[in-house]
Amino acid sequence: MTTRAADRPSSDRPSSDRSPEDRPTVDSPTARRSRTTPSASISGQPGSGRPESDHSPDRAAVESALAGLPRVVDLLAARAEEHDRDATFPYQGIEAVHEAGLLTLTVSRKYGGPGGTLTDTVRVLSQLGRGDASVAVVTAFTLLRHAAQARRADWPTAGYRKLLTESRRGPALVNTLWAEPGAQPGELPRTVARRDGDGWLLTGRKTYCTGAEALAWMAVTARTDEAEPRIGTFLVRGESEGLEIDPTWDQLGLRASAGHDVVLDRVRVPADLALGLGGRGPGEGAEAELSRAWHDLALSAVAIGVARAAESWLVRFLGRRTPANLTEPLGTLPRYRCALGEIEAQLIGAEELVAGLAARVDRGEPDAVARTGPAHLLATRAATTAVQQAVALTGNPGLSRRHPLERYLRDVLSSRVHLAAEETVLEAAGRAALERGARP
Repeated sequence: MTTRAADRPSSDRPSSDRSPEDRPTVDSPTARRSRTTPSASISGQPGSGRPESDHSPDRAAVESALAGLPRVVDLLAARAEEHDRDATFPYQGIEAVHEAGLLTLTVSRKYGGPGGTLTDTVRVLSQLGRGDASVAVVTAFTLLRHAAQARRADWPTAGYRKLLTESRRGPALVNTLWAEPGAQPGELPRTVARRDGDGWLLTGRKTYCTGAEALAWMAVTARTDEAEPRIGTFLVRGESEGLEIDPTWDQLGLRASAGHDVVLDRVRVPADLALGLGGRGPGEGAEAELSRAWHDLALSAVAIGVARAAESWLVRFLGRRTPANLTEPLGTLPRYRCALGEIEAQLIGAEELVAGLAARVDRGEPDAVARTGPAHLLATRAATTAVQQAVALTGNPGLSRRHPLERYLRDVLSSRVHLAAEETVLEAAGRAALERGARP
């Protein structure tokens, strides 16, 4: 059954006039998003008036936001099990991320934001992944959108200013919706945009729309119904007439990330919010490669964060668990210490790979951009293996719903939904290796 976003009653939305500690302990499953204290880091207007380059981050503002990470992670961890169990959207968790200035960390300085880098983004998401992987994934796509705007300013100024204004009042989530049920690689989008006066009417269905029920803006890829179809991106308000959320997301893990289907039935989009028509397709060009690089490393960081949370739980378990046939905890046995060391080594390797590539991407090294696909694959493999090993070491307790380890396992397994097919990544890497070998 679908739910029209515009019909959700405002009375179901979380209250904004209380601190996070005083707000209700149960989030409304039908709430859209709350209005919170304005963020000091976002002006909502282009230009900050600062003499420094718009392309360099405001390190003081970035570090101020990062300083709030530990508290946010604790808040997320306290509610993660509840949202996972009930598959409810973590509105208060997103509020906490926003109030710390982390949801707008990558807004460019030319728009009054901190201008956080990919390195900063990876650091934030790996920590949020420790608290609640669903919140981290939802946050990731909003950070990626702001970062893309900082690089190429493809959203019109008026439209992006609206997003920033909403971001001052509360969490304003955004995501790009491109996946469609049954779509084959390389085919035109099935979502259709038809001319209607001075605008467009969008009709179609998008799937795997992370954060669907709480998105303030959706960037929807669609084709026109012209004799020679054009592909573009259409900016849609989350509460538009004709837009419905079909609650199809019922995955093993990341259960609170609300990756539902979005159904569009003649949703009106003004002409100035139709982007890229007549230009390159959304998957072409150097900018598309850079966007994929940010995506690869950002989602890698989330998976690593989940694995680090699993390792932390395992460390506590090994330090306390004393079987009946032993007089000391399991952590005193060399076999368990070696197994823990194997997990630690895998995660160190994954962290160094992702952080190192992020820094190189920030420096503009093209070779780094080309390596992020395999890095995403390797980091996800390492994180998954680490959590699986933690479960194997703990036996029955690790699979009990009384402990979070089984949730970490489900979340890290489900992170593969954001990973390109292994054969696609490996085939591309193999082709690149063959091309290098053929050079004189």
